[in-house]
Amino acid sequence: MRYLPAMLALATTLAAADHPALRDPSDPFWKERAPAVFRVKIDTTAGAFTLEVRRDWAPIGADRFYNLVRAGFYDDSRIYRVTGRFAQFGIAGRPEIARAWRNIAIPDDPVRESNTRGRFAFAMTGPDTRTTQIYICIADLSSQDKDGFAPLGTVLEGMDVVDKLYNGYGETAGGGMRGGRQGRIFEEGNTHLDRDFPKLDHLLHATLVQ
Repeated sequence: MRYLPAMLALATTLAAADHPALRDPSDPFWKERAPAVFRVKIDTTAGAFTLEVRRDWAPIGADRFYNLVRAGFYDDSRIYRVTGRFAQFGIAGRPEIARAWRNIAIPDDPVRESNTRGRFAFAMTGPDTRTTQIYICIADLSSQDKDGFAPLGTVLEGMDVVDKLYNGYGETAGGGMRGGRQGRIFEEGNTHLDRDFPKLDHLLHATLVQ
């Protein structure tokens, strides 16, 4: 059954989502420096995939992503924007947490690598607007390099899982940061997405792995 893992992971997910730093972006917790290389296993209702982050590619972004993962920010959220070009996630499933981070941006990193298939980076709307949302390149998006999208790393394992994430809603569920369709996700979280876009795949748990 496709959603059985969600029930099995419930206790872990709830514990992670209650980390006190999630409600306070100014907490010293968020200052931790990421390792030079680290891996993140993403368990979803479509299967699991593993991301490898290389800090020298985008150190500011790598530190943000590392700390969000270790706090459980992404746990029990939805992969709300999937097209033939990319898959995007990164708005917390609990609206009180999503709202706390909506405008907590980090400075840009220089673009040192290209947005080719399998690479991933923070979504943004312009200079110095990266917050928590991540996209994975399903197609070659190297044309975005000139616009400042700085890859953090590569899908190390499970690109076949990324390819099969539910894409039937296209731009209508998440709409992109520029599209003006994300307000209800921030205000209502999973309640809105599960009611209005029930086929979206769930991001069950993001875990730092050896």
